[in-house]
Amino acid sequence: MGRKLYCGNLSYDVSSSDLEQLLSPHGTVTSAEVITDRDTGQSKGFGFVEMSTDEEAQTAITAMNGKEHNGRTIVVNEAKPRAPRDGGGGGKGGYGRGRDRDRY
Repeated sequence: MGRKLYCGNLSYDVSSSDLEQLLSPHGTVTSAEVITDRDTGQSKGFGFVEMSTDEEAQTAITAMNGKEHNGRTIVVNEAKPRAPRDGGGGGKGGYGRGRDRDRY
């Protein structure tokens, strides 16, 4: 069991400190972050919380997963490791160039 939790289906007005306060009754929160859009700064409706022990993380999952908060049923479960990125991007792609763009 990991200590890092995924918290999803959050209301868009939930802040990182709100998320910390939401899970702190179930253990010591060492970090809490709501993920935001890099261009607009608006919440994406999910975040990550790190608890101090595996037991506290499991307690928080049991207590909070499926509960209602701000009119939404939230999802709280163990965070999956971040998938490695292939480092692509940039360069010349086949999309959007000249007449060929209509084929895609």
